[in-house]
Amino acid sequence: MNRHLHWITLAAGILGFAGVALGAFGAHALKSRLAPDLLAVWNTGVQYHAWHALGVLAAGLWLLLRPDAPGVAAAAWCFVAGIALFSGSLYLLALTGVRGLGAVTPVGGVAFLAGWVALAWAGWRST
Repeated sequence: MNRHLHWITLAAGILGFAGVALGAFGAHALKSRLAPDLLAVWNTGVQYHAWHALGVLAAGLWLLLRPDAPGVAAAAWCFVAGIALFSGSLYLLALTGVRGLGAVTPVGGVAFLAGWVALAWAGWRST
């Protein structure tokens, strides 16, 4: 069994849960407390968080079926890093209003892109 499978599926579950919880928190607790532009920043973080949590899950399922698939674990960890950096920086920006945190966001975006490239490479290699 792939040594990453346990951690990737655990991460997928935690990140999926957190994405739903943070979305609900934004919709209910923050809706009346944040300016509309900052609430939109929060919602962007949640959207990318949720989509990439599903990407982590997909990578975990792929590894379950093909434990030797090259690049799939790397893709999952890139998605995890992207969620932490991209979505995390947007959450902090929305809560604090500190615009300098936005400098971290593109690094997370690059991690997301690297994850998708790694998945594409894995698909290419598995044929």
